[in-house]
Amino acid sequence: MTGGQLSVVSCQWAVATWYHGRATGNERGRVWDDRESSFKKRDLGEATVETLLLIDLQNDFLPGGALAVPGGDQTIPVANRLMPRFDLVVATQDWHPANHGSFASQHPGRRVGDIIQLDGLEQMLWPDHCVQGTAGADFSPDLQRDRIRAVFHKGTDPRIDSYSGFYDNSHRRSTGLAEYLREQGVGNLYIMGLATDYCVKFTVLDAVAAGFRVSVVTDGCRAVNLKEGDDQRAFEAMRAAGADLVTSDKMRG
Repeated sequence: MTGGQLSVVSCQWAVATWYHGRATGNERGRVWDDRESSFKKRDLGEATVETLLLIDLQNDFLPGGALAVPGGDQTIPVANRLMPRFDLVVATQDWHPANHGSFASQHPGRRVGDIIQLDGLEQMLWPDHCVQGTAGADFSPDLQRDRIRAVFHKGTDPRIDSYSGFYDNSHRRSTGLAEYLREQGVGNLYIMGLATDYCVKFTVLDAVAAGFRVSVVTDGCRAVNLKEGDDQRAFEAMRAAGADLVTSDKMRG
């Protein structure tokens, strides 16, 4: 990993909001570039860009949040320590409408943890969390967000959840993340964040399937662990799919 492009990457705070239906397999990804105040496409040629992908480092997943992940705040120092080592830093952000169908509050008589059918898929019901425009949906104030080049929203459709940063849970619609990463010439993709057994796992599986060389920064992840050992089972599933498991202290840079 090198810092050669950090002056370009870290000086921007760009939010690429990819609502469902706007980014498909036939439409290449775009990023808002505020240096020129225009949407601009890039092609960096050979896939050599070292990239860190941060998954859902948001207040509602941190201690005191609506869906707090145990130890979730411990991921923030890892992210801050790693970001300067990378050519490109990208993040995902859960971005639910207030009436999202995964919220137990939208189903009278149901409770958090219940399993229902939502738009033809099995769905775990969660407490209301990461509602668009709320403080809970914002990134941790301790995260050095000025180093993040682009942010991809997920879970914007009230009819279906989106654990992965690449697709909704049915794989019907792309967030545009894969297209964007390919445009940027991403080669090695390092992934960390919240939570290991849900959004990190499904993002990693989709990243491997999309052809990226994926490494999971295990000490930069924390799990919900609804069942004891869910975190280790998630790591094993990621490894079996073809991802490498690494720790931040063993990474170059």
